[in-house]
Amino acid sequence: MTFTLTHIDHIQLAAPPNSESEARHFFGTVLGLTEVEKPESLKKRGGVWFEFGSYQLHIGVEPAFSPAKKAHPGFHVKNLPAFKDHLASFGISFIEDKNITGVERIYVDDPFGNRMEFLEKVNLPFSN
Repeated sequence: MTFTLTHIDHIQLAAPPNSESEARHFFGTVLGLTEVEKPESLKKRGGVWFEFGSYQLHIGVEPAFSPAKKAHPGFHVKNLPAFKDHLASFGISFIEDKNITGVERIYVDDPFGNRMEFLEKVNLPFSN
C-alpha cells in the first residue's frame, strides 16, 4: 500500500433541525466536551462541533432525521461508576452491559435518540 490511515479525526452524529441548544447542554454541560467553532462556510448548515483530547465530535443537522439505534461511537471513560452517578444526577438513564469479560460498559441515548457506548476496561482478579 502507498497510504496509511493514521487516526480518526472526528465522529459525526445526526440531529434534527434546531437542536443546537440541546446538543450544547448534553455534549457540553453533561459530558464536558469543549465546543469548537465551525468553519464559516459550514455554519449555515446548522449543528455544533465539540472536541475532547485529540478528537472532535460533530453534531450535524439532518432534515429527515432518524436516530442511530445500533451504530454508535464508543468512548473510553476513566471511573465509569462516577460517570454513571454523574449521568443519574442529570436524570439521564443508561443500560448496563457486561457481555465482554474485563469491560464494564453502558449505553446512553443522546437527546436525539442516537446510541452511544461508554466503557472502561477493568482489572480482573487473578484466577488459577
